[in-house]
Amino acid sequence: MTRKIVIPGEIIGKGDFLPGEGTQKKGDEVVAMRFGLAEESGKLIKVIPISGVYEPRRGNVVIGEVTNMISNGWFIKIGPDDVGFLPLTEVPRFVNKDNLDEVMSLGDMAVADISIINRRGIDLSIRSRGLGKIEDGMIVEVNPYKVPRIIGREGSMIKLIKDETGCNITVGQNGLIWIKGNSVDDELLAKKAILEITRKSMIDGLTEKIENWFKANGKSKTKKVDEKK
Repeated sequence: MTRKIVIPGEIIGKGDFLPGEGTQKKGDEVVAMRFGLAEESGKLIKVIPISGVYEPRRGNVVIGEVTNMISNGWFIKIGPDDVGFLPLTEVPRFVNKDNLDEVMSLGDMAVADISIINRRGIDLSIRSRGLGKIEDGMIVEVNPYKVPRIIGREGSMIKLIKDETGCNITVGQNGLIWIKGNSVDDELLAKKAILEITRKSMIDGLTEKIENWFKANGKSKTKKVDEKK
């Protein structure tokens, strides 16, 4: 099934299809419940939203800014109206309560994992590998609902960007993306590719189009120009 834009109430499947995220089964029909891209995977049909505000979910990797500190942890802004709390117990080493700055300070950016969501709020963790304070590189902000397209099916799109630029890239589900490369030029190339994906996110066959974009704009083109010199 080719990805296509659908609107709420539109029938996007009939018969044995199973309703996925953003859809509902009505009789033998699968109906879209939101505006977005319909995608079929086996017998499952879902709708990928293409705009909206980030909705925190347990297990999400997010990127945010330290906005406040108290004796037992840090408050990190992860969305327009969402602030998560990172307790000292979720740091993978001992930290003295009087020396929180050794880990993070006000204004620092960090990668964290959402460990708990309840009535009290959102708890974060940086115990897993690759999480913690962001030391260098650059951060790109995109609409959170473009993130699935940036990652691609089974991570194919983000792998393409990493391979073409040589950058380490951490994608926050909240729409913030951390790019760390060997040079500023590599990081800027990765940023341009990500923004190109967000502009063309509704196009089918996007991976192939980004591959062609890299042929025209990527490091391979620069290498050929240097060889001619």
